[in-house]
Amino acid sequence: MSTGNEKLRKAVERAIEEYNKYRSPEATARLIRLENGEAVIVFEGSFCETCGVNEWVVDMEYVMKDLGIDAELETIEEPEDPSEDRRVGRFRIKRISFPH
Repeated sequence: MSTGNEKLRKAVERAIEEYNKYRSPEATARLIRLENGEAVIVFEGSFCETCGVNEWVVDMEYVMKDLGIDAELETIEEPEDPSEDRRVGRFRIKRISFPH
């Protein structure tokens, strides 16, 4: 029997897998940390700037919701050097709607 943390980790990892399936190599997500209901995810890639770089991070919230994860993007951390192709998104996970 999996614990709540294991279930949450599997759900978030599944969302990242789904995100990368359709958005990589322009944007690739990787879980940095998952604790206290917060998922910290780094996004790296060339990004399509005409779409707006931060929109690549916002998309993760929609992927999570499509998979039954009630998540809210709290912040996007941008690099000090604007030429750096990296963003960090912090997502608050409220609940998982169905087993993963």
